[in-house]
Amino acid sequence: MTSPTQRGTQLAEALAALRQRVSAAAEAAGRDPAQIELLPVTKFFPASDVALLAARGCRSFGEARDQEARAKIAELAGRLPAEVSWQMIGRLQRNKARSVAGWADAVHSVDGLRLADALDRAAAEALDAGDRGAPLRVYVQLSLDGDTARGGIDAGDTDAVDAVCDRVGAATTLRLAGLMAVPPRGADPDAAFARLAEVHRRVRDRHPEAVGLSAGMSGDLEVAVKHGSTCLRVGTALLGQRPLTSPSVVTPVTSSSHLPDSPAGSRNRSPGPPLFREGSSQ
Repeated sequence: MTSPTQRGTQLAEALAALRQRVSAAAEAAGRDPAQIELLPVTKFFPASDVALLAARGCRSFGEARDQEARAKIAELAGRLPAEVSWQMIGRLQRNKARSVAGWADAVHSVDGLRLADALDRAAAEALDAGDRGAPLRVYVQLSLDGDTARGGIDAGDTDAVDAVCDRVGAATTLRLAGLMAVPPRGADPDAAFARLAEVHRRVRDRHPEAVGLSAGMSGDLEVAVKHGSTCLRVGTALLGQRPLTSPSVVTPVTSSSHLPDSPAGSRNRSPGPPLFREGSSQ
């Protein structure tokens, strides 16, 4: 069983390696690495890992389940620096909006008007109750291949994308942070992120404040940085393979662990570059 000291060493080495990868990717793209957030995805990992990473300078953490996030936040109450924040990166149901608005600094998975409205109401209640001190930052999630069953607005449906961005941008208790997307299964990440960057440029013409681009994970972060990512959601390369049963059981991670993470309007479609490699079944 890994001791806290050993686990701390593992995480420190992996974090250093990740920071080097981000710096190298930023340099290759002619970008400032300070403008790129490295967001540890701590879902399924114990609260102790969050504490260890916070002690090594991490100040925001991504969670995918409301119940798990709330449990970790309660467990770590008073043990983290005051500036530590939490971000919701998983798919979100409207009935969880009130709970999430009470703890999340940002939500990366808003893909519909009703969810945007639910978060607007929930954030207003949280602000009135003193449970949060600032508007909720929102990334509008896109589907780059049109398979909206997996989450996200069809990136080619410009009316639907604009409708949700406009609704979030007009809300007084929400702030449009930008866009989020994951490359489709089997897709070429370079083509996928190029498509995302194209849509992002169009959205920024309409909403200049939406500068954020939540894109890139353990296996494709260099490509995401090349195409303008401002937030890298990294799990496996930092924390190791996710536990299968218990958050207390963690596969050791080394600095060489670079495996990828597991994975409204009318229809006015805009063309984009091909997303799939030759021979792909998608």
